[in-house]
Amino acid sequence: MFEIFNETDKEIIEIDKLQKYMEFVVKKLEIETAIFNIIFVSNEEIHRINKEYRKVDRVTDVIALEDNPDIVYEDFRLLGDIYIAVDIAYDQAIEYNHSREREVCFLATHGLLHLLGYDHMTEEEEKEMFGKQEELLKEYGINR
Repeated sequence: MFEIFNETDKEIIEIDKLQKYMEFVVKKLEIETAIFNIIFVSNEEIHRINKEYRKVDRVTDVIALEDNPDIVYEDFRLLGDIYIAVDIAYDQAIEYNHSREREVCFLATHGLLHLLGYDHMTEEEEKEMFGKQEELLKEYGINR
């Protein structure tokens, strides 16, 4: 189960498409008992989050903040929050010459995979994580 929040003053028309896509991803990854949030934020807010939690003093496109992994629940898994900087996402869609929908879905997938333990610190990890992202997007029909 997940919820999507818009904490910006911008209308995000891709939310309905993101909702349906993430329902597909949750089923595909077999994480129906997991709980997480997707939160659209401003550049200023993602900069603040990045600086406070990751000690990186710059804006970024997406941040995944894990809930406390030491807390275990019987019926569900609490993953955490995925923050997406909407302005950066839209700029990247233009830069990479694809739709806003694809960029938003890509960033949400990227954040979710981080919450599930994927990373891209090594070449091997990056290949696995980005391969999984592309597989999910492509299978749902979201192409470049």
